[in-house]
Amino acid sequence: MRDQVGLPRRRTSLWPAPGGQRRGTKPRRDLPAGEPSYPPVAGWEPRYRTGVLLSDVFSVLFGVLVVGGFVTYRVDPTSPLITPTAIVTFGVLVVSLMVNRVWNLAILGQGAEEFRRLGRAFVAASVVLALGGLLFDITRIRPWVFIVVPATALLVFPMRYVLRQFLHRARREGRCLLPVMAAGNVETIRDLITRTRGAAHLGWRIAAVCTTDGMGEDVTEIDGVPVVGQLRDLAAHARRGGYRIVAVTPDAYWTPKRLQQLAWKLEGSGAEMVVAPVLMEVAGPRLHVDAVLGMPLLRVSAPSFTGVRRVVKDVFDKVGAAILLTLLAPVMIAVSLAIAIDTRGPVFYKQRRVGKDGREFTIVKFRTMVVNAHKLVAQLAEQNEGHGLLFKMRKDPRVTRVGAILRRYSIDELPQLFNVLAGPMSLVGPRPPLPEESARYAPDVRRRLLVKPGLTGLWQVSGRSDLPWEEAVRLDLRYVEDWSLALDAVILWKTFRAVFTGQGAY
Repeated sequence: MRDQVGLPRRRTSLWPAPGGQRRGTKPRRDLPAGEPSYPPVAGWEPRYRTGVLLSDVFSVLFGVLVVGGFVTYRVDPTSPLITPTAIVTFGVLVVSLMVNRVWNLAILGQGAEEFRRLGRAFVAASVVLALGGLLFDITRIRPWVFIVVPATALLVFPMRYVLRQFLHRARREGRCLLPVMAAGNVETIRDLITRTRGAAHLGWRIAAVCTTDGMGEDVTEIDGVPVVGQLRDLAAHARRGGYRIVAVTPDAYWTPKRLQQLAWKLEGSGAEMVVAPVLMEVAGPRLHVDAVLGMPLLRVSAPSFTGVRRVVKDVFDKVGAAILLTLLAPVMIAVSLAIAIDTRGPVFYKQRRVGKDGREFTIVKFRTMVVNAHKLVAQLAEQNEGHGLLFKMRKDPRVTRVGAILRRYSIDELPQLFNVLAGPMSLVGPRPPLPEESARYAPDVRRRLLVKPGLTGLWQVSGRSDLPWEEAVRLDLRYVEDWSLALDAVILWKTFRAVFTGQGAY
């Protein structure tokens, strides 16, 4: 199975061979043909967690000593570098990180949960320090709550992101992957294989499959992954193969009793059992597992379109847009001059778009095409390279010289910050459609209009114009269903990288 992933050019002490196998681990001799051998726990996982832990602790120590020392010096130049307040702040931060389980292997290296827990840890530490200051009447604690702790967070978060990028790079090269045994029907397994291959950074590699008709004449492999047995033999294959994860996908074979027995049989094997629910596109904070009458029930809460979190999002949008407009004012002035010099016509392009609840508004962008470009669409219809309802061309003759540069790096989108400031748009959200596009939306696609459209979104950081229409819709609906403030922060962070590389923009 190593040949499918490819050997790395060079191995280091941190990144092991493909699949996560430890050095010096001898393959087991009692495995049937076609089944790989992996240790129950990949050797890179504890090393990566140790690296993250040390990075966090040293970042906290650096923030407390340097930023805290500066604050202490401004208040009292004769004070020592290490004060009781510094020791207490360091201890509270470390304990808060531990209590919030920010070093749990299950959340390291993927998703927004890692950063969500970090955020909770720093907020909790600030609250504890503030309450302690009030309780013991320590007036000098204020700078530590409002300056030192936030400054320390600004050190920890980027370091976590850098370490995550190293991990993702290793996974794209075929290292630090967790071997997965998939079990279910052919279609759901094929979908799982496609998704994992398209998202190598998540660290899953489907190494073997069990199906209802496994090992039959018709089903010997699924998309290049060998079928090693039937569902009734899943536990035995999983234990012998040493798979890190057993992913159970929907199939009529799986009854509550059989799933319970499978969980019992996997105990002590080192394999984590993961069950994919029928609601494949609902995840994150909306899913909750409750025990009712001794039965585990998957509770799906309604998506949040109002409330305190939405108010916080609106305030963040307007404040963020105002700050960005102030910082980017020189750039926008320079772009306006370049457009005016390049071609005749207005600097800005205005277009009607559909926003939240189907309300239309006027979007503002830098003009990147010749004047009256929309009238030429009919002549270029046969050359359309867009997906679904979108009209796109990689080499659109209507695009000006300056416009090509602006579109590649999404600079033409900057005036939409005025739309965010005015209210019809958000910094993060689904793509704002044209009225003629939204008029042809199917009922499920119209759910994109339940939230404000965004300047960026999941589609922006996942390929932009290179995405098929169906995938763009799936990402927008996923955002609508699973929205959170942490997800917004992750998307904004990734947007900068997508913009600078220009991937998928034309």
